[in-house]
Amino acid sequence: MTQPRICVVGSSNLDLVSYVPRLPRMGETLHGFRFQMGFGGKGANQAVMAAKLGAQVAMVTKVGQDVFGDNTRSNFERCGIDTRHVLTTDQAFSGVASIAVGPGGENSITIVAGANDLLTEADVEEARAAIAGAQVLVCQLEVPVETTVAALRLARQSGVRTILNPAPARPSLPDEIYCYSDVFCPNETEAELLAERKVGTVEDAEAVARMLLARGAGAVILTLGDRGSLLLDANEAIHVPASPAKPVDTTGAGDAYVGSLAYFWAAGLPLAEAMRRASIVAAKSVELPGTQTSFPEAADLPPELLR
Repeated sequence: MTQPRICVVGSSNLDLVSYVPRLPRMGETLHGFRFQMGFGGKGANQAVMAAKLGAQVAMVTKVGQDVFGDNTRSNFERCGIDTRHVLTTDQAFSGVASIAVGPGGENSITIVAGANDLLTEADVEEARAAIAGAQVLVCQLEVPVETTVAALRLARQSGVRTILNPAPARPSLPDEIYCYSDVFCPNETEAELLAERKVGTVEDAEAVARMLLARGAGAVILTLGDRGSLLLDANEAIHVPASPAKPVDTTGAGDAYVGSLAYFWAAGLPLAEAMRRASIVAAKSVELPGTQTSFPEAADLPPELLR
């Protein structure tokens, strides 16, 4: 399989996780018993997943002029990701997610987007060569919508295929964001919010996907958790069953799927086959704890998967 070329325009966060005996009450200070940091942000996660499979990946993101930003850049470099467009600002701290986790896995999360909110359309224009040189551009919604639209538009002008993962969920999106998305890839929660309709069955999922397709997307891939995923385009609807797994931690599984989907599609596989293989990679990721640390390397996967 030739080395796919992927560009990701999106977010980078640092996760600050404190394990506590119970979640604190208002105004209360608690002593936790364990702390860990991890690299996150949907854009960063998807870029790292594609890079771990062997793609040539360029990341377009913005971090603060702080130790978190320095560490984020170093993490990208360790993964072999092109960091020429990992930009630094002194106008905000790097994005962070402060997470308190109770003994039963319950959590309380505060996300501060920070520098992610300062990624601009001008920054995307500066990264024109990185986007135009890719086979697939991947975007999400953790940076300003205007910036995401600008990246998708630039890719369309350059003949680069696009995947939009419309996460985190929001009730509405500009019409042009659908039209610039060759693949519009929400999970069922995001799809329900956009379509204002429940996804209780695979048949419901197909009806919702048709609504999203009618808004201008080239194809819709709706991920359905343990029910697999559904592909709908102008010609057909294909349901791909979920791959079997023994879940330990499902954090980041959606990002593992999107990053893998981009890899296999850029490598030249039809979307349905790319979905099947992405499902296998995502299933592998839930069998280990953590987010990026749970993403499998190419060497961890069956050799025939990457052929």
